Amino acid sequence: MHKKDLHTAGKDLKKAKKVLILLHGRGATAKNILDLESHLPLNDFAMIAPQATNQTWYPYSFLAPINENEPWLSSALELLRDILEDLLGKGFHSRDIYLLGFSQGACLCLEFAARNARRYGGIAAFTGGLIGETLDPENYSGDFEATPVFIGTGDPDTHVPVGRVKRSAEILNNMNADVSLKIYENRPHTISENELELARDIIFYQN
Repeated sequence: MHKKDLHTAGKDLKKAKKVLILLHGRGATAKNILDLESHLPLNDFAMIAPQATNQTWYPYSFLAPINENEPWLSSALELLRDILEDLLGKGFHSRDIYLLGFSQGACLCLEFAARNARRYGGIAAFTGGLIGETLDPENYSGDFEATPVFIGTGDPDTHVPVGRVKRSAEILNNMNADVSLKIYENRPHTISENELELARDIIFYQN
């Protein structure tokens, strides 16, 4: 399945105060998502971007039944769990670890966080929602302890229905996340400059 093919940028882990894990979208690369470094205040951060096998975290839509995206989805979640545990083992606290993703990577980012809720530094999901044909809050556990979460999306979006995004935000809020949701009318499937500004203000400048 997915290999531990990690691309890095920013500070060396031994010198960094914080770590940002970045998850690319379908068909993209770790290098692509690391380009966000120039748009965010990451001077004190080490950045880690895993590369998905065949540039895809799971084969079908995030709205498909979970079993249809297996075993790739479980492999991707396990990879993220390994990265998180490695960072905790190196002495980072979870509140010094941040998660960010775009599109398919945003869906994976939110799904992983909801299955492993704790006080993270912050979470930024650019066009994404929790994964599955239907959502059952009982599948998620933990307490985000007021982790700031920014979710931005377009309405309509060709891949991510706004209803799923809203329901995902509701579930995260109920798990004690501090969710900020921004919906852009008729915005293309991309990351806008306004989203980056909001992510800076809501997540990175508050910590």
